[in-house]
Amino acid sequence: MDITTAREVIAAFGAELYRRFLTDSTGGNLSIRIDDAIIMTPKRAGARWHWQLKPKQVLVLDLEGNIRIGEGEISREVRTHIALLHRFYPEATSVLHSHPRHIMAFCAAEQPMPAVLESTKPLGTLELCRYAPSESQALADAVLEYMLLHENSLSQNGTIACMAPRHGLFVLARDIYAGYEVTELLDGNAFCVLQAGQLGGVTPIDQRTTE
Repeated sequence: MDITTAREVIAAFGAELYRRFLTDSTGGNLSIRIDDAIIMTPKRAGARWHWQLKPKQVLVLDLEGNIRIGEGEISREVRTHIALLHRFYPEATSVLHSHPRHIMAFCAAEQPMPAVLESTKPLGTLELCRYAPSESQALADAVLEYMLLHENSLSQNGTIACMAPRHGLFVLARDIYAGYEVTELLDGNAFCVLQAGQLGGVTPIDQRTTE
């Protein structure tokens, strides 16, 4: 993938995340690393443009987070993207931070989410990193710390995912396609857990008794 294509892909995936209620107007950000460039959504992609970005609005940054191409403002969560893409590139090339509608309930409650579907069984329980304020270096450190402890998931599943308490979902992925897929799978799982609670609850799939 070249930089031009990456800007197009990020704009398209941002719009799709918003359309599918996998993020909202208050935040979220997407990035792809290509060699010494980080291609990333700008600040206020949701609040100002409702995720209807044109590719030229997607920024191209250097590895320190300085703008190389583009005129928008740098995302407030750039520290986390840089930390992850410094440490895990080239095995991982993309970071998706989003506010999926159903996962946000678990973020607000600060509770891990069990895998209850066959499609999410390989991902296991979605856990939380330690709390840190949004937009801070402390949050970047907390997410990186979590990802390092679960590094084996990247080789096994192509992704590592965690929730930031009271904030949202972070997915580090081998590519943006895998990151989007896992984001949607996890939010679908969250919907099932929440709805199954109205039916008396659900057993995590790894605890299900087989006949």
